[in-house]
Amino acid sequence: MEVILKDDVKGLGYKNDLVTVKAGFGRNYLLPQGLAVLADKTNKKIVAENVRQAAHKAEKVKGDAQAVADKIGDTVVDLPAKVGESGRIFGRVTTLQLADALKAKGIDVDRKRLSFDQEPGSVGEYTATLDLHREVKHKVRFNVVSE
Repeated sequence: MEVILKDDVKGLGYKNDLVTVKAGFGRNYLLPQGLAVLADKTNKKIVAENVRQAAHKAEKVKGDAQAVADKIGDTVVDLPAKVGESGRIFGRVTTLQLADALKAKGIDVDRKRLSFDQEPGSVGEYTATLDLHREVKHKVRFNVVSE
């Protein structure tokens, strides 16, 4: 089943993308949640016109995303966590904690756009990927330290 995404869907695509999904996923999740519309002839024309009109705005959005990536640069963030004697973390380090640490440094990012490359399980240095735009992705380095 072909659908046109009305919003970014993690792991599937970005707004206005034409994607093929299984019928159950499309009918039971994407369409009822308002995340997609059926890709019929009329909807394809509407989306093509919207994309054409929004092309100049897209450059500005991409520029803003690149500016945020440049602002982060090689910044390394320290995330405090409760740690046992062996160096293992009690609980979890989450993307919300990383987003809050970046916000404290003056960089406002949405936690939903962050994903860990490797799940932090002990004290050490890790990286996370920040998906700012379909063409702008940035690696954020962070250290998990003992409280």
